[in-house]
Order: sequence, then structure tokens, then C-alpha cells
Amino acid sequence: MAFPYEVVYYHRQLQFGKFCGRPVDSVTQHNTQQAQRKAAMAVLAHAEAGEIAARLRTVALPVHQDLREPENGLVMLRGRVGGDGAPFNLGEATVSRAAVRLASGEVGFGYTLGRNSEKARLIALCDALVQSRDFGVAVERDVIAPLREQLMVRRKQQAEETAATKVDFYTMVRGEG
Repeated sequence: MAFPYEVVYYHRQLQFGKFCGRPVDSVTQHNTQQAQRKAAMAVLAHAEAGEIAARLRTVALPVHQDLREPENGLVMLRGRVGGDGAPFNLGEATVSRAAVRLASGEVGFGYTLGRNSEKARLIALCDALVQSRDFGVAVERDVIAPLREQLMVRRKQQAEETAATKVDFYTMVRGEG
């Protein structure tokens, strides 16, 4: 069954195309919401806490409470030799996590690498807002989309700087042989 939306991948970021005129069943709607949350989390994870907070100030935030206060912990990083070999424990990394519930009942979760508790709380708040019927569109337009644009510009600049340092090596063949 073909889904009535188009997903385009740009640097592991999801951007949605326009919906087709076909009716959307509940499974497709659930998959669309999951993809939208995944795309939003990918953008928020790469943004700075100050950038997220500044963008959220433009949105009238609803009443919300912390279900899980931001906390720091460790996760085990796993790797594979050659990308497809047997898994092994590479090491540990610090993460921060939080959970937020809106007054309307939506629950958001936020995880980020490092010990930035405020960023984890802001990500959880954005996750809950993205799920909300009242705030989802506003958060996508005023918070996620501008951050996605900034991220793409940063990545493009980084790619251009990296490409400027490229060195082409070649060998000359002397004589015939």
C-alpha cells in the first residue's frame, strides 16, 4: 500500500511533501505522526539549547509539568567491525533525558548527548507540542523549520570548508610500461 505522503531524506533529516487527495486511515496517520516526531527530534538534537529556547519564546506555551525531571546518565555505545561484524561494546557516553506532559495530555520525551539538562527538557517540551493538535503546526513553523534551515546552512558551510581542503593525488607514469 502506498502512503499518501512523500518523504525526502536530506542529511538524515525528514522533510514532508504535500498530502495527496486520498483519504488517510488511522495507521497511515499514526505513521505520519511518528515520522514527524522523528524528524523534529533529529533537528532538535543537533540544535543548541539557546536556539531552541529563543524559538520557543515566539510560541504561546500551554501549561505543562515535568513528568521526569531532567537527569543525567550513561549509555553504552556499541559498534561493529566493518559495519556488519559482531557487535562489541565501544564505550560509554553521557546523556540527559526528561519527560514533559501538557495540560491537554500529550507526553513528550527528550534525550540528548552530554549533560545539558535544560536542552533535554526543551526537547521533551517540543516533542509534546508537536503531538498537540493546537500547537503542532505553530511549533513546526516557528521552531522546527527555522532550526532545520540553520542546520542545513551550517552543514553546507562545513561541506564547503571541507571541500576547499581537498587534495588530489595523482601519479605520473614515466615511459611505457
